Amino acid sequence: MSRVLIIGCGGVASVAIQKCCQNDAVFTEICIASRTVSKCDALKAKIEAEGKSKTVITTAALDADNKDAVLALIKTYQPVAVLNLALPYQDLTIMQACLEGGVHYIDTANYEPEDTDDPAWRA
Repeated sequence: MSRVLIIGCGGVASVAIQKCCQNDAVFTEICIASRTVSKCDALKAKIEAEGKSKTVITTAALDADNKDAVLALIKTYQPVAVLNLALPYQDLTIMQACLEGGVHYIDTANYEPEDTDDPAWRA
């Protein structure tokens, strides 16, 4: 797969990123992008300090609500795929940027509008 852009750096994303880095023969390069780039930088430093992965990690600040910003990062980084681990209400923006950028899209959530009340079964 080589080069993957991972959007998000929360709990689920952190685990997924570490798992990708454990498979450095497949995930040779990863860009971690999130609105809080300091979280991306801290995770990158943690993985690199462990010294167990050959994955080359870069980080980027990204407003995933802004399709043009997502598309610009896709065009600059040129990933094979985008792994969306951001918030569910950002899915459509990221999907549209992937379509326009001609890159594969992988997601772990289903779309929800931003101000939707959580159903009782999720509480």
